[in-house]
Amino acid sequence: MSLRTVKQLPNMAVNVMLMHGLLRGGSFSVVESGALRSEKMACSKALQRSSAVLLRNVLPAQGQLAVRASSWWSGVQMGPPDVILGVTEAYKRDTNPKKINLGVGAYRDDNGKPFVLPSVKKAEKRLAEKQLDHEYSPIGGTAEFCKHSILLALGDSSEHVANGLNATVQGISGTGALRIGGAFLSSFFPGPKDIYLPTPSWGNHGPIFRHSGLNVKSYRYYDPSTCGFDFAGALEDLSKIPEKSVVLLHACAHNPTGVDPKPEQWAEMSTIFKKRNLFPFFDMAYQGFASGDVDKDALAVRAFLRDGHQIALAQSFAKNMGLYGERAGAFSLVTGSKDEADRTMSQIKIIIRPMYSNPPINGARLVSEILGDKQLRQEWLGDVKLMADRIISVRSTLRNNLKELGSSRNWSHITDQIGMFCFTGMNQQQCERLSKEFSVYLTKDGRISMAGVTSKNVAYLAEAIHAVTK
Repeated sequence: MSLRTVKQLPNMAVNVMLMHGLLRGGSFSVVESGALRSEKMACSKALQRSSAVLLRNVLPAQGQLAVRASSWWSGVQMGPPDVILGVTEAYKRDTNPKKINLGVGAYRDDNGKPFVLPSVKKAEKRLAEKQLDHEYSPIGGTAEFCKHSILLALGDSSEHVANGLNATVQGISGTGALRIGGAFLSSFFPGPKDIYLPTPSWGNHGPIFRHSGLNVKSYRYYDPSTCGFDFAGALEDLSKIPEKSVVLLHACAHNPTGVDPKPEQWAEMSTIFKKRNLFPFFDMAYQGFASGDVDKDALAVRAFLRDGHQIALAQSFAKNMGLYGERAGAFSLVTGSKDEADRTMSQIKIIIRPMYSNPPINGARLVSEILGDKQLRQEWLGDVKLMADRIISVRSTLRNNLKELGSSRNWSHITDQIGMFCFTGMNQQQCERLSKEFSVYLTKDGRISMAGVTSKNVAYLAEAIHAVTK
């Protein structure tokens, strides 16, 4: 390379060569042959001058950029730790062999291990044999998955589905389905952009709907004095909610309390929804997991439809199929006409496109494989009942053990409540004692995951609860 060539190099080229370590002071190598040798020193000096200019003009700018970049996020505060994660981390650090984790929100078998449903294993094997591709799913998910999902919720003989009155899309499990619904309501709901949640509700409900652009409000639901449903309080609050408001309802196995309205209470609530012209948004994350019967657990949703309500519905297959990490769920609107269903579907897809574009395929394929095959579906229903029955059994055992220990407290709510979670009625001090003295880990509001209770640890758990509550 000649001196003339170096001098003619654009500044950017010199910069790039420097960055790649090609120009290092006078060490840059030029071809030494004959007449070119005399240009070596001059070439080297020219490169040194270019390097000096670069250091003066470019590096200060880089330094300024570094300072500026380091300050972009200086105003970001540390967020609060996740409550459930904190419970699990404390459990992991504990060396007590009797320790129990009652914070986990996933089903465990009687050995405390994750449970892969036998029906899911069979579905996985079938899918593997099909050697399917990994192409994009449609924006709204496959038609097969959407049909199986809505029919599971509304029933195989649903007239709404038969008449095309539903707009159903695949969501990223229940969380994603709720977010789609929140975004749609924020953009298109003709009433107030408010959504009323039961007190308490799943901890993620508030953030999901706030991030969707809705104002989050509340209505009474749980009665701490009875560890049951505050029916009178709920009716009073629902009667005062402004007309044309959105109200979130847990279809079954209320999270976190495990308290569900009775059929006749659902009927009264439906009547108030009609009188006040309220819009019901059902979150159905535990269909089948609550009672062991998918039809029984869909009672509220189907009753509201029979009463003439149009609804929004979020579904999840995380719990009832154990597909936690597959993120398989669905969002549906049940509308007044097929034309409405088509128009709302078009807008829902427009919402999804910039949000995540296309849903994941594997979980949806597993759901479709199971629900689309009669024999496999029956096996799955048996698996669901097995999980639900285990939870119901340990509830009964825990209550009986507390009674046998001589507890003077009324623990009937343990068996009255349903689903994965139980609101024990214990206060924060009692919960802290359980953790510190007995290595029993739960959230400070007294919620326990019944999935963490087994036939092997239930006696110890009863003794611990009795010790801190007597």
